[in-house]
Amino acid sequence: MTFGRVNPNFQLEDQGIDGLGNVYYNLMEPALIEAALKAGEGHLGNGGTFLVSTGKFTGRSPKDKHVVKTDSVADTIWWENNAEMSPEGFDALYDDMIAHMKGRDYYVQDLIGGADPAHAINVRMVTELAWHNLFIRHLLRRPDRSALDGFIADFTVINCPSFQADPAKHGCRSETVIAMNFDRKMILIGGTEYAGENKKSVFTLLNYLLPEKGVMPMHCSANHATGNPVDTAVFFGLSGTGKTTLSADPARTLIGDDEHGWSERGTFNFEGGCYAKTIGLDPEAEPEIYATTSKFGTVIENMVYNEETKELDFDDDSLTANMRCAYPLNYISNASDTGLGGHPKNVIMLTCDAFGVLPPIARLTPAQAMYHFLSGFTAKVAGTERGVTEPEPTFSTCFGAPFMPRRPEVYGNLLRDKIAKHGATCWLVNTGWTGGAYGTGSRMPIQATRALLTAALDGSLNEATFRKDPNFGFDVPVTVTGVDAALLDPRSTWADKEAYDAAAAKLVGMFADNFEQYVPFIDDDVKAAAIG
Repeated sequence: MTFGRVNPNFQLEDQGIDGLGNVYYNLMEPALIEAALKAGEGHLGNGGTFLVSTGKFTGRSPKDKHVVKTDSVADTIWWENNAEMSPEGFDALYDDMIAHMKGRDYYVQDLIGGADPAHAINVRMVTELAWHNLFIRHLLRRPDRSALDGFIADFTVINCPSFQADPAKHGCRSETVIAMNFDRKMILIGGTEYAGENKKSVFTLLNYLLPEKGVMPMHCSANHATGNPVDTAVFFGLSGTGKTTLSADPARTLIGDDEHGWSERGTFNFEGGCYAKTIGLDPEAEPEIYATTSKFGTVIENMVYNEETKELDFDDDSLTANMRCAYPLNYISNASDTGLGGHPKNVIMLTCDAFGVLPPIARLTPAQAMYHFLSGFTAKVAGTERGVTEPEPTFSTCFGAPFMPRRPEVYGNLLRDKIAKHGATCWLVNTGWTGGAYGTGSRMPIQATRALLTAALDGSLNEATFRKDPNFGFDVPVTVTGVDAALLDPRSTWADKEAYDAAAAKLVGMFADNFEQYVPFIDDDVKAAAIG
């Protein structure tokens, strides 16, 4: 049977998906929570939140992502970074997954990826779990209820955690699979309950489609000055580097916390909600995000809580350090109603340096910006991916390699051209360690990071005195009001200066070795910005 609001001419049966049990279309939050509770998928938390554990998968499974190698995409996919699947393997996977779904209840949300109508796509999300439907209803953008009567999906995502793939039959790596087929306009997810796979599959999709239209897809958060969308800033960075925290500035309007596009019109959010890490969440330092953890419908994922009172423990990472909450953007009081901003005036690249070598902020030339964008240096923080238990230094090109279907220089050239055209100022911000490497030093004080960003965004930092960094060649401010001057000179924060020099030399060498792969594809000015 069919329940809920849906285009009568675009039901699952019209897509060739039939034989299911009850199908619930576009249920709203109360009904989805009721369904999830009835099915035993989780528990009701304080304020009407939904408390859930995702089992053994508490992070993404990047090695289980596959792109179907068809003639239409064979020459444009970055195959060194994206595992291929044959069309025959996908067809078998689809047939087996649909057969597995027969007779079972499913939940459908018809949603939009992208706040700019000129570049948005319609996405149908079909989920086995009611709470996954609630999650993605928060994270993507919702059409008006009346628009559902005529909704036609551009792409369909089917997520069936109880289905396990067969590597021998389907051509995948394990029983867990995320398979993207551009020809069939479909994404299949199986064998994992981790909700982040839902949103990242759509992000990966947009990362492929938008560059053909001259739109730069970005793994970044974004905000703009209150009442002045022209003064927009974007914050690139992997999970754990501070995208959500630093963009949620009460003095500015939040556009979004994770995924955006940069078009000829300006910046636009892909999403309609936020997916924030909650480990160590502080009600004083991050009051807006903290408040969402007791608001109706917020999904609380993999957090330890008191069984009787349902009080959350923000410091207990025994389930995972990647504990999160998912909530609609309007739960943040200063969030944008439109999801739109202007062309970025400031481009900030966030890195979590586990070596403790990089300064807390540095100003980049356009060539240096492309160099650091292609390098994408950071540390994978605990829990974000399966198997990561402590910070691991890594290079993730474009600050989002797991989500990049095309070669890195495609995105790098787009960013370079847009920076040049619109005159954005670029900054590298280290939210990682100071005074020593991970295990010896301490995490960069968030108060200092906020003060430096405020100075960068209001333009006052450009008036500071800068020194040339001897290791990386970028400009570093000597003094900034409200920031301990010692922090601005990382070497001075180390008790053992020779140990710092050795760590810096090691990091310089890592950058140089990693960048060799891009040298054949980049311009001379970017080569000149390379270090080592």
